[in-house]
Amino acid sequence: MNSDLEGRSILVTGASGGIGQRLVEVLVEEGAHCFLHYNRGSGAAARLVARLERRHPFARLAGGGADLCDEAAIDALFEAFAEWSPQPFGLVVNAGIWPRDDVAITDMDLHRWRRTIEVNLTGAFLCCRAFLRLLARRAETDGGGGDASIVLIGSTAALHGEADHADYAASKAALHGLMLSLKNEMVRVTPAGRVNLVHPGWVRTPMAEATLAEPGVVERVTATMALRKVATPDDVAAAVCFLLSPRLAGHLTGVALPVSGGMEGRLLHPGGLTADGGS
Repeated sequence: MNSDLEGRSILVTGASGGIGQRLVEVLVEEGAHCFLHYNRGSGAAARLVARLERRHPFARLAGGGADLCDEAAIDALFEAFAEWSPQPFGLVVNAGIWPRDDVAITDMDLHRWRRTIEVNLTGAFLCCRAFLRLLARRAETDGGGGDASIVLIGSTAALHGEADHADYAASKAALHGLMLSLKNEMVRVTPAGRVNLVHPGWVRTPMAEATLAEPGVVERVTATMALRKVATPDDVAAAVCFLLSPRLAGHLTGVALPVSGGMEGRLLHPGGLTADGGS
């Protein structure tokens, strides 16, 4: 089925990470023009571009680095995107952090809380604001940008919480409210513009692999999933491409799509039932 993403310019944040790299690959396979954002992953981004240019000689690719918490750097990144493509179509806010250490909220320091919120939420705000400003500027000059699309990457932590990672769960839950607000602001700028959200569950990425390798973790995290398996970056990339597509998802906005294998919550008591049958 034709996604109608061919020739459309899309900026992907966190393009050097596990999900981001696969997403860019899939978008290029669909014929999209991709602008890759990275922060510390410049080497990984450069290798990805080189690999894609070998596989797809006619692919149009570019990129730039920016700290998601640096307002001026984000604005400069989107100006570079606009110079590279005067007709921006899509934004995928994929970049984020998940602090690996388990820390109960009673022991969590303010620095960790603020850092997670700043990267995952404030970074998303800065990117969406900059993108909407580009669309507004384009609308003023040529009336274009009518079917632009934003996809935010959330987490099932927003739906079910995540003990010992309250900072992460709160930052991802806030993206839901941001998405619901932006969908109504987006159409003021571009009448057919859409904003949606993907909530991945556990995904086999370099960021999660060390945790998934710990004894019993895969069994525990899949115990509440109907499909009983950890997602791959392909699963998330397919969902994002679907929501980006004006042909496949042109009447979807304000949607939060879980990509979690049918997860219904957290396994709070892995030991199961007590001897008397109680929980």
